[in-house]
Amino acid sequence: MMNSINTNSGAMIALQNLNTTNSELQTTQQRINTGKRVSSAKDNGAIWSMGKMQSASSSSLNAVKDSLQRGQSTIDVALAAGDTVTDLLSKMKEKALAASDTSLNTASFNALKADFDSLRDQITKAVTNAKFNGVSVADGTTTKLAFLANSDGTAFTVTARTLSLTGIGLSAATTFTTTAAAAKTMIATVTTALTTATNKLATLGTNSTGVDMHLTFIGKLQDSLDAGVGNLLDADLAKESAKLQSLQTKQQLGVQALSIANQAPQSIMSLFKG
Repeated sequence: MMNSINTNSGAMIALQNLNTTNSELQTTQQRINTGKRVSSAKDNGAIWSMGKMQSASSSSLNAVKDSLQRGQSTIDVALAAGDTVTDLLSKMKEKALAASDTSLNTASFNALKADFDSLRDQITKAVTNAKFNGVSVADGTTTKLAFLANSDGTAFTVTARTLSLTGIGLSAATTFTTTAAAAKTMIATVTTALTTATNKLATLGTNSTGVDMHLTFIGKLQDSLDAGVGNLLDADLAKESAKLQSLQTKQQLGVQALSIANQAPQSIMSLFKG
């Protein structure tokens, strides 16, 4: 090898290797600091783009979950009101049956009729208050509600089931007159209303189950998307830790190699000593 004070090939090679080691070390330290193998488009444009798109899809599902939870609560409130309505109808039937007893005196009959009318009015109160966030699927103010079902804006539609007096075949004037025969006739009317109410509640219950199942699916989908993004972007910290130790050792050796290579031209001085 030519001895030259202008060109030190050994030092140049040692410096190149040291620079490469320093670059790898910087990359490894960045991965350890961020916890990501791909933290920017500069690291790997295609993978970074895929990860960002999937991460955006996962984030958008938060809005879907919020919408479904509102729907879930709206239906649950209607179901609670429906339970109250069926209980009230059962008691109204009981009062009508008791009033159909021909052996009752007028005072007892009128007391039963007053109880019947009070129970009827409570149905209206229960259904009117069956709202969540100002929305109801039981009071007849809406025919259907649409909640978000996916990140593309697809809707989960719930058809309203009116549980008001008119919705179950009764009215605010439904009562029986002052005879036991009229009270007996009312038993069939209330029974029909009770059947209508329970059928509507069964449909709302099915809708509630559907919302619950879809909400569970959205949660699992979001978890899967997050795990997929992690597989694309996250760094294996155990691997990076081992690599860090190796590169630090390699860096130290590179510095020593460069130091040795820089001392080589000094040997030329011995050639000029007398």
